Amino acid sequence: MNERTPLLKKDGTQKLIASLISIILGLVFGSILVLIVGAASKVITGKGSWEGVSLIFAGLFSTGRNAAGNLTWGINAANFGNMLFRATPLIMCGLSVAISQKTGLFNIGAPGQYLMGMLVTLIISLAIPATAVPPIIIWLLAFLGGILAGALWGSIPGLMKAMLNINEVIACIMTNWIAANVVTWVFDASRFSVISGEYFCQNKWHVANGAFQNLAENTKSGYVYKTVWNNVATPRLGLDKIFPGSQINAGILIAILFAIAMYIVINKTTFGFQLKACGANRHAARYAGIKDKRNIVLSMAIAGGLAAAGASLYSLSGNTEFFWTTYQSLPAIGFNGIPVALLAINNPIGVIFSGIFMAMLDIVGVQLTKLTAYNEYITDVIIAAIVYLSAFALIIRMLLGGKKKKADGPDANAEKPAPAPAAPVAEEAAKPAVEEIKEGGEQA
Repeated sequence: MNERTPLLKKDGTQKLIASLISIILGLVFGSILVLIVGAASKVITGKGSWEGVSLIFAGLFSTGRNAAGNLTWGINAANFGNMLFRATPLIMCGLSVAISQKTGLFNIGAPGQYLMGMLVTLIISLAIPATAVPPIIIWLLAFLGGILAGALWGSIPGLMKAMLNINEVIACIMTNWIAANVVTWVFDASRFSVISGEYFCQNKWHVANGAFQNLAENTKSGYVYKTVWNNVATPRLGLDKIFPGSQINAGILIAILFAIAMYIVINKTTFGFQLKACGANRHAARYAGIKDKRNIVLSMAIAGGLAAAGASLYSLSGNTEFFWTTYQSLPAIGFNGIPVALLAINNPIGVIFSGIFMAMLDIVGVQLTKLTAYNEYITDVIIAAIVYLSAFALIIRMLLGGKKKKADGPDANAEKPAPAPAAPVAEEAAKPAVEEIKEGGEQA
């Protein structure tokens, strides 16, 4: 009779514990770094150093400073709302990386897919007059258009991997920079095209000679117009009343629904099983009748669509600006999907929590900048430390399961019956063959 494995000995539990240990060690490392920087700085006092450490662990609950200059704590609704708002694209990019990992692929092309989704979403949401088409229809078209653009862009490395066996990492890096240059070219060239000359917004804004660059506000020409200029924005569904003073909208709910849907697809459907089978062993999957090439392309297309959906939700919020000169840089949020997926152990439900955690670190960085002499880049170091520690998750899991392996070693071998009795059986089974050989020799 098989005994049930204790909860702490289960593989999933040990993976979760390994991720939590990585997070805690990363935060401890960041705290030590804050103390070292504070000790080496002439500006930061000992009190300031400890305030920096406290903000790293509890910055989400910071409400500012009182009249005496001391940090105050409490439930900060704006911080919580902004955390969930920033978590939305992180969750989607984390899902993008996690789903591709299930098929044995490393989608480092999320930044490029994110950019292509952003490009198409902004063009659709700004080029269709809200006076001619209801804003909700424009929103839906822009959202779906962005997903489709990302899916098509993601399928390019997938096709190269499936048909030509080109490493997806190399192909993704190339498509990232192609996307960065395409986005810059399109928004730059839009000044010289004629798309619409009509005013179609309450703010008397129009796409003057087809330009998507923000020429209506001074010093904003490096940004694309916000979608709210065309009365297109993601509904808040009352979340702004729960988290007043924040940027939150229904995008976080959509991201959570996507994560749940991906969990069901991967773990509860035949298609998900086929994706995981290709990830485990592509050649064995093909031998079993699974179309490995098709699944590789579909996996990358789904990954691209998810990353682009994150860009669409971010840009359609109506209160964000997109810096269109991207040919020299890639969006960090696309790369941040990698640590989100790592911390979640590629589990779609886990991605929700790891995405929120990474967004919390962003808020912590903002609080450090506002309330202390430190800057927000200290949180980037913490994230980097967590990512490196996540890479050692397997070692942490081995250490966690070390006692079990040690206990199962010599004791288990001692309890097992000796294989000696099997020898006579084998010997008896071999006798007829030996006798036949002897008879054959005598006849010869």
